[in-house]
Amino acid sequence: MSAPEEDLPVLSTLAEVARLVAQQQGLYVRWSQGPGADLAEASSTDDLTGVPMPGLSANPLDVEDWWADRSLELWVARRLYDYAHLPHDKGPGVRPWVLRGRETGRGPDNEPLVTDAEPLCWIAEELIDAAKEAVARQEREWGTLRRGGR
Repeated sequence: MSAPEEDLPVLSTLAEVARLVAQQQGLYVRWSQGPGADLAEASSTDDLTGVPMPGLSANPLDVEDWWADRSLELWVARRLYDYAHLPHDKGPGVRPWVLRGRETGRGPDNEPLVTDAEPLCWIAEELIDAAKEAVARQEREWGTLRRGGR
């Protein structure tokens, strides 16, 4: 039997992820070793305290109403940009993947904790670079975010 991630498609453009987000709600991005490592326990652990949490920590991709008619690709870039430091912080093999799931609570950083995770796709490394570039192009208009490790 193959690992869940072996059959997942890989999205490599902001347009591809934006289309996915436009087509369905309840999507999240998770930065980890992948579905094969995560789905066995379907639980994250608070890094500071070591306390197990009731779901996988993930970040929502659903567009908020306040975003209005702004670019969906830019929304996706902003959401991916927010946690692009995690491979650096958490070590080799950590990469983003998109899942559909059910929110069951909140983690210590107010991130959703998701259960019933259904892996949908991987996010390619070059897409994270594109997200960083898209956000950087907005700096004059948006200001700057001071995030370490980038």
